[in-house]
Amino acid sequence: MPSFKDHFSTQSSDYSKYRPDYPQELYDFILSEVNEHKTAWDCGTGNGQAAIVLSQYFEKVFATDPSAEQIKNASPKSNIEYRVASAENSTLPDNSVDLITVAQALHWFDFEKFFAEVKRVSKPDAAIVVWSYELCKVDEEIDKIFMKFYRNILEDYWAPERKYVENAYRDIPFPFTKVKEQVFFMKKQWNLQDFMGYLSTWSAVQKYIKTNGTNPLELVAADFEKIWINPTAVKDVSFPVTVKTGSI
Repeated sequence: MPSFKDHFSTQSSDYSKYRPDYPQELYDFILSEVNEHKTAWDCGTGNGQAAIVLSQYFEKVFATDPSAEQIKNASPKSNIEYRVASAENSTLPDNSVDLITVAQALHWFDFEKFFAEVKRVSKPDAAIVVWSYELCKVDEEIDKIFMKFYRNILEDYWAPERKYVENAYRDIPFPFTKVKEQVFFMKKQWNLQDFMGYLSTWSAVQKYIKTNGTNPLELVAADFEKIWINPTAVKDVSFPVTVKTGSI
């Protein structure tokens, strides 16, 4: 298996706990693009977040991730087969899947090799759907601290691939037909602990800790606490999700 940039194994259990859920409208949009519902491949599945939902609509779901730790923390289900495998070498048979999904992971892949793998494993008229979610918003004051944390404190700790997420994958080639794009919104209701827990899953936070031996969240925790006022108070958190679909 080729080497890969493992940015998430360290915090895989928190990743499973704090990452937001994709809205049902997103899945309805995906399903409207699929002709058959026999087999799906969720590539870069992480903790299986998307695979679990897809398993409600497909007879079989293959969910792959190069991180054994992420697969270990994935939620089991009888019709999901989890595999430790790279995006570029899925180990799936030729012409075997009706749908390929990639949730917030495409920017880590070798695009040319992955798209070749997609075409190899796809049945005729299969669909590919990729999506990424951008920075969340809470309210004006919290968002200012959030952007200070994201831009100023963590600026040197983000992987270069982060630029693709910031641009909603517009800079990534997408060599398919019947391409469509749509934006949805993930919405969560979080208290301060939930919000800080989500921030702790960021790969840049983990790199900062590894590099400096301290947690960068400590640099903004007091600011967040001051603005949040009551740490147990629940606030609305919204993430835009850009979805792109294509036919193979």
